[in-house]
Amino acid sequence: MRQLPQPSTADLDLVRVLSALADPVRLELVRSLAGVREPLSCNVDRFDVEVTAATLSHHWKVLRDSGITTTFASGRNRLVELRRADLEARFPGLLGAVLADSAR
Repeated sequence: MRQLPQPSTADLDLVRVLSALADPVRLELVRSLAGVREPLSCNVDRFDVEVTAATLSHHWKVLRDSGITTTFASGRNRLVELRRADLEARFPGLLGAVLADSAR
């Protein structure tokens, strides 16, 4: 399994992270990932969002490019996980605050 390109922890940008999290679909995807500790399949039927497969793929790319998630590729399969430790190291408390606020 190979990891797709993503920014390093030092290159995470607060504006890009917050911009990615500002979209309701992406925020819901991050909320779903926050509840698990292992990578999940990126399949459209795995998440409770009403978007096409192509749109979901775009949302995953935005999350990966902003540094919020890591995506692993194995053939045609994609697994995604939250970059908790990297986000916490770069922006302490941000992910927890965003997820706590979005749960209201």
